[in-house]
Amino acid sequence: MHNEPLAYRMRPLTLDEVVGHQEFIGQDTALFKMISNGHVPSMLLYGAPGVGKTSIANAIAGSSKLPFFALNATRAGKKDVEDIVQEARISGKVLLFLDEIHRFNKLQQDTLLPHVENGSIVLIGATTENPYHDVNPAIRSRCGEIYQLQHLTVDNILMLLQKALLDTKRGLGQYHMVLTEEQLQKIAIAANGDARKALTLLESIYYAGDEVDGQTIASDTVIDHLISRIGVYGDKKGSHFYNLLSALQKSIRGSDTNAAIYYLAHLLENGDLVAVSRRLLVIAYEDIGLANPAVGAHVLAAIQAAERLGLPEARIPLANAVIEMCLASKSNSAILAIDAAIARIHAGQTGEIPHHLRDAHYSGAESLGHVGYQYPHNTPIGTFGGWVKQQYLPSELTNVEFYKPVIAGEEKRLATIYEKLQSFNQQ
Repeated sequence: MHNEPLAYRMRPLTLDEVVGHQEFIGQDTALFKMISNGHVPSMLLYGAPGVGKTSIANAIAGSSKLPFFALNATRAGKKDVEDIVQEARISGKVLLFLDEIHRFNKLQQDTLLPHVENGSIVLIGATTENPYHDVNPAIRSRCGEIYQLQHLTVDNILMLLQKALLDTKRGLGQYHMVLTEEQLQKIAIAANGDARKALTLLESIYYAGDEVDGQTIASDTVIDHLISRIGVYGDKKGSHFYNLLSALQKSIRGSDTNAAIYYLAHLLENGDLVAVSRRLLVIAYEDIGLANPAVGAHVLAAIQAAERLGLPEARIPLANAVIEMCLASKSNSAILAIDAAIARIHAGQTGEIPHHLRDAHYSGAESLGHVGYQYPHNTPIGTFGGWVKQQYLPSELTNVEFYKPVIAGEEKRLATIYEKLQSFNQQ
């Protein structure tokens, strides 16, 4: 049996062997034709673990015939970079694959960047983090394209599994492993678009299988057990985690209960209860808002219950909160109002506070002209309470409206009151 893991052995050796990602590296793409004609541009590959960043870099190296070097930015030192620079001087041009490129420090960059710029080093950087957030602009500017790699499809994974089962040199072909179509489909789905997980799982199933008449057979029980041990990908501080938070909020805002519950489950499996709770509370006030003011209190109660319960039980009150928010009437009028006011302030469109609104709780206030305030509670108006017509905004902002009601849920009633008070002010 080979010493290297199956996922390592099955990496494509040329571009023709790449599975998936045909939209940017397929035979009809500009990138494929450039590489086939001997020109390899520097580039960044961005995507989750297991989508094929390292495999594509290896395939480009195999198709280009350039001297190939691979470094991991978390372990590489200045000396490693200097060695590659020296090789580039000797060879004329080399291809460098730099994994976790967002971890590259300034000293390493200073050593490498001039040689990437003059073309003696072709750089392929790989990162699981958003390159626009986490990769230094100096590196980004020297890479012609940023390619975002998506998870492989189930069909892509099935193709990889079949290749591994048939390949007698690098795969499991010589061991005559037999899996049913249903078993292969189960493995492909469980891998969740991650080629490394799929091939690692296949290798584990081989070792856990039984030899029967010269063939390796795996039971459904063994496969189900191994699948249940596959971990959930999600760095709590990484781009994928923040993408999940964003997807959760947008699903709640869009009233898609099933999608919101899915993203909540994914986030809770990552274990960051604090970040999830904080985002849910923001959603209650940003997206539900005045259309259903009670939701904010309900979500806060659910968060407090979740904090007391801890995971896994915390999932129950949070699921209640998410479903309620999905199905609640929605209004973003409050956030639009406060942001409009902040924008005015940042633009310098402010004014003097009217004298009658200024603090008058000290001797001498009257001499400064801080007089004339009318106490609204002394003037009842219907069942509303107290109200009196007087100026509150600075003179420079008189008649400016930051708040624009959304006619939804409870805010319909609030909008009626608001419009009535506005009409009183115009009289």
